[in-house]
Amino acid sequence: MAKFSKATDLEIYRSKLQSAYDPNKPRICVCGGTGCNAQGSIKLVDALHAAVKKCGLDSTVEVKVTGCHGFCEKGPVVVVRPENTFYVMVKADDAQELVETTLVKKGVVDRLLYVDPASGKKVVKEQDVPFYKQQTRIILSENGHLDPTSIDDYILRGGYSALAKVLSANSPDAVIEEIKKSGLRGRGGAGFSTGRKWELARKSPGKDKYVICNADEGDPGAYMNRSELEGNPHLVLEGMIIGAYAMGANHAIIYCRAEYPLAIKQLNTGIAQAIEYGLLGKNILGTGFSLEMKIKQGAGAFVCGEETALMQSIEGKRGMPRPRPPFPAQAGVFGKPSNINNVETWANVPLILREGAASYSSVGTEGSKGTKIFSLVGKIKNTGLVEVPMGISLREIIFDMGGGIPNGKAFKAVQTGGPSGGCIPESLIDIPVDFDELYDAGSMMGSGGMIVMDEDTCMVDIARYFLGFLGDESCGKCTPCREGIKHMYNIIADVTAGEGSVEQLDLLEELAGVIKDTSLCGLGQTAANPVLSTIRYFRDEYLEHIEQKKCRAGVCKALVEYRIDAGACTGCLRCGKECPVGAITGNKKEPHSIDREKCEKCGICYEVCEQGAVVRE
Repeated sequence: MAKFSKATDLEIYRSKLQSAYDPNKPRICVCGGTGCNAQGSIKLVDALHAAVKKCGLDSTVEVKVTGCHGFCEKGPVVVVRPENTFYVMVKADDAQELVETTLVKKGVVDRLLYVDPASGKKVVKEQDVPFYKQQTRIILSENGHLDPTSIDDYILRGGYSALAKVLSANSPDAVIEEIKKSGLRGRGGAGFSTGRKWELARKSPGKDKYVICNADEGDPGAYMNRSELEGNPHLVLEGMIIGAYAMGANHAIIYCRAEYPLAIKQLNTGIAQAIEYGLLGKNILGTGFSLEMKIKQGAGAFVCGEETALMQSIEGKRGMPRPRPPFPAQAGVFGKPSNINNVETWANVPLILREGAASYSSVGTEGSKGTKIFSLVGKIKNTGLVEVPMGISLREIIFDMGGGIPNGKAFKAVQTGGPSGGCIPESLIDIPVDFDELYDAGSMMGSGGMIVMDEDTCMVDIARYFLGFLGDESCGKCTPCREGIKHMYNIIADVTAGEGSVEQLDLLEELAGVIKDTSLCGLGQTAANPVLSTIRYFRDEYLEHIEQKKCRAGVCKALVEYRIDAGACTGCLRCGKECPVGAITGNKKEPHSIDREKCEKCGICYEVCEQGAVVRE
């Protein structure tokens, strides 16, 4: 392994790697992210190695395990480079045919190609897949190319050049000024100016300072940070080292949830490699700057997304927020000046310092610069990660990249910002996605979770669900959050049970405003968003539940009844076989009936009836 004592050593080593690299060498790049691994990538890689060897190509073809490619809906994903032949849902049993057809016969395995649902045509090249074609991949640009366990792969592609540049030619103040000029705002949710935040930590007196990476990622359905760490850990490490230099910090901590074992494994490997290469630890690149870096595993508490609660957890205490001031920049972890940014924020730093603030700020909007990564989940055809420029519309994300709503259903709403975000209706689908526009719409950017909902979603039930989650995750320290969320939940539970009143609805709005204004930390302050946004945009559904005792989506069981239309029923027996409680009776080829006393209103009969004979009322 290399050991760099100065910046020029790193550049010489990079030149050697680039000279030895053959861009035309066939490489089978297999997605090795958690999602694809769960679908069989690990066995697939073994099978590809065996197939390459069997075809006598083991000396000329490389099988490379990369990070997450983002197209989770179609994993395991395989891209054969340099032609970029794109295969989806590849299994271990496909390995021999894939190698023989693609690399020996120079053809394509037609059945493994991606089919564009819009046109019905098969797509051969990765760059032509609509899901990727309309993204602006900067942070995720290398995820499908490099081996995340290889520091050489990262260096080959320009890795650590920003660090070398900074340590050789930039003062800490100059680095902070460049970050400020870039317009980078924190990607963890609050959207505070990163450069300004660094400046506050830089100016705080103290011998010991800490930089912290928040990799806890507690939002349900969100996995952007996990994929960034699994696929390109050195990008985050380089960002943290640069930030520590700029703020005068000598300690770095990555707070990562224990449920992310692969990310933690990649980080441990990356830290060890960076130390071995002289890019981390004592006297980095011979400049006299030293940085100690450790990983702290979190237990998955949602409240630890709040800075002071996270620091309490790092100290071995219960994760609970504390009043501010003092702010973390003044007295943070262990009472020392500290700066916390999330994974994606740190990942942006090397790109800004490498290409310059002007280049970075040319992407995005006036108030929101750069790109943002979203995890696109819910009622969407193309589940996965998308990286888009700030200012793109929700419509472009959901329909152009996400492929729209499955099963011919209509789009109803999208929640941005995780459990504490708001639900944005179809009427606002063309708003630009940036910090300020989402806030004005009653939601927020958050860390990047995006949950799509279709016509079968009950918005009252959605508010109830997320209040339940937030109530469970509240640390209980402050009364407005601890008691207020519980009261909001109980009111909405009454509404979904058909026991609510218009007066309760007015109380709910008033209570939400009080909790928002008086809670100690961001969990309570944003807990009202699902409630206020659904009342704002879907008030008619609340009134239907209250006044008509009706749930149009058929989700709230207390407000739903099922019956069988005797004229439409063919007596096929399917509903009776599927009913879990035996509430449906009837002979073959004769109309069936539902015993409403036994019926648990699960809706299975409604879903399986192909004749439309089961009626939901």
